[in-house]
Amino acid sequence: MSNKIASVMFVCVHNAGRSQMAAGYLSALAGDRIEVRSSGTMPADQVNPAVVTAMLEEGIDISGNTPKVLTDQDVRDSDYVITMGCGDACPFYPGKIYLDWKLTDPAGQGVDAVRPIRDEIRGLIENLIAEIDQKN
Repeated sequence: MSNKIASVMFVCVHNAGRSQMAAGYLSALAGDRIEVRSSGTMPADQVNPAVVTAMLEEGIDISGNTPKVLTDQDVRDSDYVITMGCGDACPFYPGKIYLDWKLTDPAGQGVDAVRPIRDEIRGLIENLIAEIDQKN
């Protein structure tokens, strides 16, 4: 029996920016209480370097992360599926909690443009942790 209270899957198109920041924050702020996954419908070759820099400013190192392709199994294994601009490409399964976070895509942007996106994601993650804790 796992001691985790929930499992969260973050999905965006390239799995190189928004979903990586969200996963990084959730892992850092919730510790090992919540299982964290992230993937993309069309993964990039690497995590956006400006995203890595912005997260390092928060003391979170995601430089070793690699974008991964979304699988049906990832979704099946998750309690929460949080999409960030992947639209109809995300599989839907009954019984999951689906949230769609409308966030600016940091692709091709410098660290100055990434910081406000990062800060918005942190707020969303803090709210998500509070919601999960309330249910458990």
